[in-house]
Amino acid sequence: MQYVDVKIHQAVATVLLQRPSICNALSPQMLEELNTAFSDIHQEKRVQAVVLSGSGPHFCSGLDLNTLLAISDLEASEALPQWFSIWERLRELFETMLRFPKPIIAAIDGGAIGAGLGLALASDLIVSSENAFFASPEIQLGLAAGPTAALLHFRFGSRVTTQMLLAGYSLPAGEAHALNLIDRPVTSEQIWVRANELASQCALAPRESQQATKRILNECIGEQLMTQLAAGAAQSVAACTTDAAGEGIRSFLEKREPVWPA
Repeated sequence: MQYVDVKIHQAVATVLLQRPSICNALSPQMLEELNTAFSDIHQEKRVQAVVLSGSGPHFCSGLDLNTLLAISDLEASEALPQWFSIWERLRELFETMLRFPKPIIAAIDGGAIGAGLGLALASDLIVSSENAFFASPEIQLGLAAGPTAALLHFRFGSRVTTQMLLAGYSLPAGEAHALNLIDRPVTSEQIWVRANELASQCALAPRESQQATKRILNECIGEQLMTQLAAGAAQSVAACTTDAAGEGIRSFLEKREPVWPA
């Protein structure tokens, strides 16, 4: 795989996003590679837990805006199936992670933004550095958070979700800890150690208990979550078809203020 690296040490697999030059932004190929990585690890009986992280200074900046811009420049009849494809791939990845029978620990350094925040929230546990922050600024680009919104509400509740989605509020690691949303942040140098300690602790449990517990958490307690992910993806597709989305994406990449259509 070109953009995702998988390594296995004892009972723990590490999945590393590898596009540091663009803050590990998620392209369609990268989404496919992540799905492949989790499928392969699923078959590895020696693996009892997974650590998901990103190379470089940021965990993941969300969907690749250059890809979204290229789609927005197409004729509507060509663009619509591509919009549907990219959001459906993202939804499928989140669902794969939620249904994955082994614990997933997200190790967050720097930004977990947009769909990157979704990756963190689709994981079972989050270890963050003191430099980490969580944001979902899609509304400022004329987009909709879609599946990430469902995960935000499931993990953080309605008040935090509303602030982050409508006001574009960025949640620093220290504040997330104060709200009991994540464990106490550690230094960037300690994040791998802490994530692997937690993964190794999870790996001590028998796989049958792990799988049953994840089903209770993500499919019983979160019984509406899969439906909400699909509904969110559909709303994101609809938002991408607007003139505002094209202007929001283009203005961000051109580093200028957007001029929203009247």
